[in-house]
Amino acid sequence: MIVQTVSLRNIRSYARLDLGLEPGLVLVVGANGAGKTNLLESLHVGTQGFSPRTRADAQLVRFGEQAGRIALRGMRGETKVEVEVTLQPAEGKRAKLNGAPLRAAEQLRLEVATLVFTPDRLAVVKGGPVVRRAYFDRVLGRLAPARAPLSVEYAAAVAQRNAALRRASARYSSREAIAPWTEQVATLGRRLVESRTEVVAWLAPGFAERADELGLPTARMTYEGEPPTVELLDARLERDLERGATGLGPHLDDVLLTSGTRDLRSFGSQGEQRLTVLALLLAEAELIAERRGFAPLLLLDDVLSELDPNRRRILAERVLGTGQTLITATQASSLPLDPAQLLEVSPGAVRAA
Repeated sequence: MIVQTVSLRNIRSYARLDLGLEPGLVLVVGANGAGKTNLLESLHVGTQGFSPRTRADAQLVRFGEQAGRIALRGMRGETKVEVEVTLQPAEGKRAKLNGAPLRAAEQLRLEVATLVFTPDRLAVVKGGPVVRRAYFDRVLGRLAPARAPLSVEYAAAVAQRNAALRRASARYSSREAIAPWTEQVATLGRRLVESRTEVVAWLAPGFAERADELGLPTARMTYEGEPPTVELLDARLERDLERGATGLGPHLDDVLLTSGTRDLRSFGSQGEQRLTVLALLLAEAELIAERRGFAPLLLLDDVLSELDPNRRRILAERVLGTGQTLITATQASSLPLDPAQLLEVSPGAVRAA
């Protein structure tokens, strides 16, 4: 989506703000704490229905105010798009798309593609397997929306089987009551493993190319896990009964991110981990543009601070042709190329420079 007009009222540090954004690369500069991240967060809420930093809507509204509103106008390919998100913590969050109310604000993510980089996204590389599983499941939802519910459905089946295991272990029910959930876990688990493996295969070539371009050679991603079967689950039933939990399936799998023979989680520097996340994001952006027919909105917060000048230039050149990108920095000189638009942020205000 190319955002053309943004209107914020009582969102975080903005009591009132209206601005127009240019297509291409928009550089947002300002002192630390001025509100640059708040602006990107508002765009994420306005296009995805939720914040990348918090799930507590009350934290999104300016202190001392009771509500907030984000209104966006822009283009999705050749189609005009208008979005409005209203935040009233006491009453919930409401969203409209082209004037029509949505059942849930998070439905926006099915209509508008937005990818975000924040420093805490390094957890995708340096964090545990649960973070990577969640990340790749979100990628699956963006690239194949029809399969977005799969991970939730699988998790619900595992929870039901675990409950049946505990009941049987305590002799509140029979072992036969576990069997239907074992079949569900096997069926949904196989579909989830196949879908995740497919996502990794989709991303892998672009990820390797973008990583190499950024100076991270021979980067690879490998899905580690096998589809569960009823036979395998039954074979470990005694252990599962003892633990009260299902010890086999994609809820325990991982995606290994490597450069050469090095596992980047354990042996990558923070700079290499940052490059890994950027390569993942750029690879996904290209896939979204190819599959959905329009480039995603890219929000890159504090992405330049730990990149050397050459890598900053490579990144800037790569995103120049990908629709619309907003990058935050403390000073304009951080970006080695001229942006399409330069915005200066001060507390409560944004102006074109």
